Amino acid sequence: MRTSIETADGTLPLYVATPPGEGPWPGVVVVHDVVGMTPDLCRQADWLAGAGFLTAAPDLFARGGPGKVRCLIAMIREVRAKSGRSFDDIEATRRWLETREDCTGRIGVIGFCMGGGFALVLAPDGAFAASSVNYGTASNEAYTADYLKGACPIVGSFGGADRAVRDGAPRLEAALAALGVAHDVKEYPGVQHGFLNNHLPAEIPAVFRLMNKISGSPYNAEAAADAKERIIRFFNEHLAPATAS
Repeated sequence: MRTSIETADGTLPLYVATPPGEGPWPGVVVVHDVVGMTPDLCRQADWLAGAGFLTAAPDLFARGGPGKVRCLIAMIREVRAKSGRSFDDIEATRRWLETREDCTGRIGVIGFCMGGGFALVLAPDGAFAASSVNYGTASNEAYTADYLKGACPIVGSFGGADRAVRDGAPRLEAALAALGVAHDVKEYPGVQHGFLNNHLPAEIPAVFRLMNKISGSPYNAEAAADAKERIIRFFNEHLAPATAS
């Protein structure tokens, strides 16, 4: 379902997916990759909802347009600075979920690529009960124990052949182990960046289609299925009412 909420910066479009049956359910904020609000993002929200999580995916490009270079650059800067309108939009989405009667108030965050960077840097803030970091593009500092002090439980998934996030899995594993933070971090050998995102050429903005044709689709069905299973298991452990502390 597509809807919108009002924020201090104006109207923010959301894609919301509701689990079957009766709630309340734990919530999950779904943060898109650099391609933006695409059918792939909606499918990500849908499979999480199918597993019992009330999901909301904000369109962080709504005011700048998908594929707009200035918007992308600004958002990348915001991830590194850990502040800006995109963080405000994610927090507004979290609060909207939290106040719904069909939500338990236990909220997680999941992100892919750029969105994975947001999920990583938001983990220490205390707003989320669990974070799913999928090949998160963030600063090297964000993958350190000093940066992640106080982080919520994190499940991380990375491709062994990922040139955009090199050694993300071992760096995150080492940081979280040193801090004693509950985690499940896995690297998939030979798998590329973006392996969970199945962007079909006809569904993505034109500016990205040429890039997709040149590099080929990074989607890996086997790795994606395993990562989804791990994410659901982790979220069930740390977000589900029966196990929430």
